[in-house]
Amino acid sequence: MHKGRMEAFSDGVIAIIITIMVLELRPPHGHGVEALRALLPKFLSYALSFVFVAIYWNNHHHLLQAVRHVNGPVLWANLHLLFWLSLTPFVTAWMGESFAPLPVALYGSVLLMSGVAYYVLSRALIRLHGEQSAIARAIGDDAKGRLSVAIYAVAIAVAFASPAASCALYVLVAVMWLVPDPRIERELKQS
Repeated sequence: MHKGRMEAFSDGVIAIIITIMVLELRPPHGHGVEALRALLPKFLSYALSFVFVAIYWNNHHHLLQAVRHVNGPVLWANLHLLFWLSLTPFVTAWMGESFAPLPVALYGSVLLMSGVAYYVLSRALIRLHGEQSAIARAIGDDAKGRLSVAIYAVAIAVAFASPAASCALYVLVAVMWLVPDPRIERELKQS
């Protein structure tokens, strides 16, 4: 199957996710700086989630540039990723209410499962295209992906003792991924 429909569908779902998240940002009740200060936790939650969704969109785009086609297992793996990403607006809104331990841990759980789902998608693409394919060479052992998932797991546990430390770990992972994965671009240039 051609990959174009999967790309277009994924782009649409991700655009809707971002739209839903921004719609959760309601105007303040008041006209001063104090009214805006009350929205700061929600805005910070939104900003972090926007960065994560943008990172997934960017890396998903790069991932699909390195493949020629998709099959049924790849489509299901992609839907698995989109499922977890689609929960982002919910956990973003809840975490933004208070940055309490359980919402921060649940937020991390969605990040963790999104990371696992992205790994599953990349492995499905490698299985389809072969261990010697451009995508397999580009992804390699995916140490950064595995490290991200490990940091999420630690952050979930830490959330119950220190939600702020947990959020700092989420930010750390985001910083690790801000630059699109250069392995894929390098491999595409060499191929």
